[in-house]
Amino acid sequence: MTLLGRLLNNRRAGETHTAWNLPNLQGPELMALTSQRFGDGDTLPLECCAKNIGGDDLSPHLAWSAPPPGTAQLLLAVEDIDVPLTKPAVHCLALIDPAIDHLGPGALAARNPATGVQVLRSTIGRGYHGPGPIKGHGPHRYTFQLFALSSPVDSAPGATPVDRARPRALLPAITARVLDRGRLTGVYER
Repeated sequence: MTLLGRLLNNRRAGETHTAWNLPNLQGPELMALTSQRFGDGDTLPLECCAKNIGGDDLSPHLAWSAPPPGTAQLLLAVEDIDVPLTKPAVHCLALIDPAIDHLGPGALAARNPATGVQVLRSTIGRGYHGPGPIKGHGPHRYTFQLFALSSPVDSAPGATPVDRARPRALLPAITARVLDRGRLTGVYER
């Protein structure tokens, strides 16, 4: 596996196609997004990583500053921008009640999400999927992106229910105005 990682070392998705850079998800960047488990640019703890590399697939604690008045829903997207694909891998996509100001560890679990959290499909499945980068590929950045939306996300293109939509179809189809947004990046390398 280490050889494969080295061979793919120069292949990375990059930030161009992240939720953060989609034209429809642009907005002010005043929302502070933090975690008790890691700081911006710090290594993600092993417990937040994939089970196949010894982690627990436990979503980390996240907290944020109050969203602006008029926020109808929060959208959280977690993406690996260093995956050796053409677009970042979505590790979690969730809709959150705007009255919530933090998520405890494990709140993004597929089978038992926290109250006020609706986990959606990701590239990998449903719910939070922790980092498990290719061994030897170098550091991978995982961006936790939070968007305060002016109206709820209720359907995807072609009237697909939001909970069944693929993330790469759903994210660019969101029509709600972004009132505020915040971002936190964790890193993991094998």
